Amino acid sequence: MVATVGGMLFGFDISSMSAIVITEPYKRYFNNPHGVEQGAIGSALAAGSVVGSLMAGPISDKWGRRDSIMFACVWWLVGTSVQVATNGSGSLIAGRVLNGVCVGITSSQVPVYLAEIARKETRGRIIIIQQLAIEWGILFMYFIGYGCSKIKPDTDISFRVAWGTQYIPCVLLMIGLPFLPRSPRWLAKVGRDAEAIQTLADIQSGGDKTDPVVVAEWEEISTVLAAEREAQRGWRKFFYNGMWKRTMAGMSVQAWQQMSGANVIVYYIGYVFSMADLSGDINLTASGIQYALFIVFTSIMFFFIDKTGRRELLMYGAIGMAICHFVVGGLIGSYGVSVPEGVDGDLNVVVKVTGSPAHGVIAFSYLLIIVYALTLAPVAWIYAAEVWSLGTRATGMSLAAVANWLFNFALGMFTPPGFRNITYKLFIIFGVLCICAAVQAFFTYPETCGKTIEEIEELFRPGGPLPWKTKKGGSRLDAEIERVAQGGKPQIASQTIDEKGENSDHAEKV
Repeated sequence: MVATVGGMLFGFDISSMSAIVITEPYKRYFNNPHGVEQGAIGSALAAGSVVGSLMAGPISDKWGRRDSIMFACVWWLVGTSVQVATNGSGSLIAGRVLNGVCVGITSSQVPVYLAEIARKETRGRIIIIQQLAIEWGILFMYFIGYGCSKIKPDTDISFRVAWGTQYIPCVLLMIGLPFLPRSPRWLAKVGRDAEAIQTLADIQSGGDKTDPVVVAEWEEISTVLAAEREAQRGWRKFFYNGMWKRTMAGMSVQAWQQMSGANVIVYYIGYVFSMADLSGDINLTASGIQYALFIVFTSIMFFFIDKTGRRELLMYGAIGMAICHFVVGGLIGSYGVSVPEGVDGDLNVVVKVTGSPAHGVIAFSYLLIIVYALTLAPVAWIYAAEVWSLGTRATGMSLAAVANWLFNFALGMFTPPGFRNITYKLFIIFGVLCICAAVQAFFTYPETCGKTIEEIEELFRPGGPLPWKTKKGGSRLDAEIERVAQGGKPQIASQTIDEKGENSDHAEKV
């Protein structure tokens, strides 16, 4: 829970805008920003996050997962200070870019850290806490912004106080981080084997280094690591033989999470509900309900994520979201009335539906978020953290996060002008993209649920199983644990496959 406060920072920054952009103090102080200007403000976080994601891999490999998160917090403190002291759109964008650097690092390295310390049986649930933290951050900050909008509404104090509360989760994270263990896999990677074994024992068996689980898993980690040390160096290792499949899977699943269009609803739900004839406090309250639904349904998945698998959730979730997009777009396109001067004077909203079609827009916007919360929202982060090898995980997850944030930035820039210029067609585009996401998930994403992160490497090797023929579970580690418990030696080493897809001879070296 401490580590996932890094995700809460992401959530805080998302709704630090969504609850405020439709308030009068914001529109008055920043001269009613719309179109490209509002797009630049909204997407500034993502622009900084691209930079942070690119920095994250090398920093995490050198300093460790835990310390890279601490480094990210410094950027957050500076960025929040700039936002609180803003004197116009330029400084607001600058502050959000600095906050984005922090979010880029934490969004890529917190899942890496969680994946490397979690047991295979609970890895999905552990990583899903990251998504829940994002959603709680969104909810907290949204209603903080909502409440602060009532403070002297004729001044700019309302949004400054709201943005100032972003210090709180960051300070709590910085206090808690020194008490967390380092990743045993990172410790092994940098040659600190004794610490790695002890940390693994603390995680798996209450500190007992002779426990069969610890012995078998350490054998697997060290064998795979020995093989990777003799594999390709530099950026080539991300594309050599089977690695290109993992690179494509990790980056594309993050890109599809953005291109599904759900985060457009999260960022700009106030605009969508303005199209559906909601205004003032009713709009703000209805938007807040969406964030509560987000939390409730992701919480449900906490209990089932390690039982349902990853492939099905990615495929069927994308199809469900496509249906919601098509319905919302169809209702606005069929029943929308043009309002060139902007609904309630907001130049980002130039179409409005009323009556039953408006109710349908609201209902399917809620349903879209529910489907997203059950599927792509948590699973994309889990899957992207699982598919990399030990030697590529930190930088690989950074690449995945770069894909996420590049599309986040593009969509953040595109959406306000899109609402203004193509209105309902924006939802049709996202619906088509969701169908494309489902197709790729079927053909290129093997099932990773219930397997150790070392075993997942074999799913992507040349000649490996076809993705649609893979099943959840079936980990060989269980058999190895039983063999060790009966006094035998683990056989994992002899089964390890190196990056060339050939039988590894590193067992003897280990």
